[in-house]
Amino acid sequence: MSYPSRQCLIGWLAAGLLALATPALAQQGEPIEVEANRLELDDRAGTAVYSGEVDIRQGNLHLTGARVEIQRNEAGEVSRLTATGERAYLEQNPADGERVQGWGRTIIYHAAERRVELIDRAELHRGADTFNGAYVEYQIDRRLVEARASTEGTDRQRVRMTLTPEQQ
Repeated sequence: MSYPSRQCLIGWLAAGLLALATPALAQQGEPIEVEANRLELDDRAGTAVYSGEVDIRQGNLHLTGARVEIQRNEAGEVSRLTATGERAYLEQNPADGERVQGWGRTIIYHAAERRVELIDRAELHRGADTFNGAYVEYQIDRRLVEARASTEGTDRQRVRMTLTPEQQ
């Protein structure tokens, strides 16, 4: 069995985590910490799959799940990250903005669109505001949230939100 080179693994990790970061957050030279029980890397298919209590951190980014898959497009750029588990988790703590936390049984980050989908028991906290439902979508650059009570493959989960007024 041949193992992927250390440089190949570092390239996959860096590309995946930098795709998660907003331009202001992506910091060159920031250490990447990954813990998982297993890695399957398929360069030809353009996928890397981490499984078993996956915990990925880089600077102010944190992503966890039972399984995390990173997909690359033909140009070698990260196109999508998918975290799954009983309660997959994504967090960003930007120095100049509101902390964003998301949970769901599935979390999909679409890198080119800078869009996050939280699916099944979805929950998004943006600062003091919260959004819950079967499906919550967050468009990072536009700061746009869409929530739905149902989505394919999930039970109906009423949309709930709490909006906190700004303090004067």
